[in-house]
Amino acid sequence: MGDERPYPDHGYTTPKDWSTVPPRQVRLDELVTTKATLDLRSLLSEDSTFYGDLFAHVVQWRGVLYLEDGLHRALRTALQQRNILHARVLEI
Repeated sequence: MGDERPYPDHGYTTPKDWSTVPPRQVRLDELVTTKATLDLRSLLSEDSTFYGDLFAHVVQWRGVLYLEDGLHRALRTALQQRNILHARVLEI
C-alpha cells in the first residue's frame, strides 16, 4: 500500500480519457494502492469512477500494477471473497 503515485503523470484525467483503455481482469494481490484511505467525499464526487466508469483504473509502470482509482471497487471485491477485479490498465 502506498499513499502517492510513484509513476509519472500520464495525462488521463477524465472518465472519457480512460474509456479508450480496454478493461481486463487483474488479481487483487497484484495491486499496489496509491491511496492509504478511502475518502467518502472523493468516492461520491461527480468526477469519480463511481459515476463515470464501471471499471477501476490501474497504471502499470515498471512491471508494477498501481490502483489509481477504484479502491472502493477493490474493497467490495475483497469483501465478496473474490480475487479478480475488472480494471482498465494503462501501461506507461
